[in-house]
Amino acid sequence: MKKQQDIKGTIFIGVAFIIMIILFISSSMTYQEQNVQPLLNRLLAGEPLKNLLSGIRFSYAGSEVSVQASGYLGFVEFFIRKGAHFSIFLLLGVSWFMGLKNKTSSYILTAMLALLLAAGYASFDELRQAFNPDRTALLEDVFIDSMGALTGIVLTWLTISKWSSKKTKRKKLKFSK
Repeated sequence: MKKQQDIKGTIFIGVAFIIMIILFISSSMTYQEQNVQPLLNRLLAGEPLKNLLSGIRFSYAGSEVSVQASGYLGFVEFFIRKGAHFSIFLLLGVSWFMGLKNKTSSYILTAMLALLLAAGYASFDELRQAFNPDRTALLEDVFIDSMGALTGIVLTWLTISKWSSKKTKRKKLKFSK
């Protein structure tokens, strides 16, 4: 059983490295190479919900984010990009947590290590973007990435804890019969 857990942990660490390689490649691309606005233009040709979205306005990294400032497609693309940041780092946090959970002495240590690895990589990733044309390194993106990782770690920990407590209850019921 221990060997099977070690193999699963190694697989999750491998998944974490694959995610980091994907992020490395993605961060090496220019904005134009990642531009999804042509696709959005086809998918959202009628500009659905434009009236509703036009009322949303806020500041991000010192710039206004709104339909008026970015255009409809730019506004939608902003949320897709930030959602992608959050989601990929959520997966990275889950992968690190699952990969390290049987290699450390406690879940608290596992969570801290997983968060440090994911947030550290987010920082490195943003720093690299500063050296790529048409890209910007943003502290706000590091925050979104880190919150994604933290969310993944917490959800994974809660799921494991809930599953473990149900498993323990089943064992107690089995032995009491």
